[in-house]
Amino acid sequence: MLVRMPRYEYRCRDCGETFERSRPMAESDRPAECSRGHADTVKLLSTVAVGNTAEAPAAAGGCCGGGCCS
Repeated sequence: MLVRMPRYEYRCRDCGETFERSRPMAESDRPAECSRGHADTVKLLSTVAVGNTAEAPAAAGGCCGGGCCS
């Protein structure tokens, strides 16, 4: 049985390496060592690009879509 786990991106504070780990959501905040063995890492906030679909049309208006920007 294939079990898919989310991928998380981390950055090492010691050497600056950015790397990914697949792990369960419950373990996403657990420290992750970089390839050089440093344990002082921080989880990064990753963004996901999603294309436009017929069910979710693009917002019209200002920068936030609500027309609040002048």
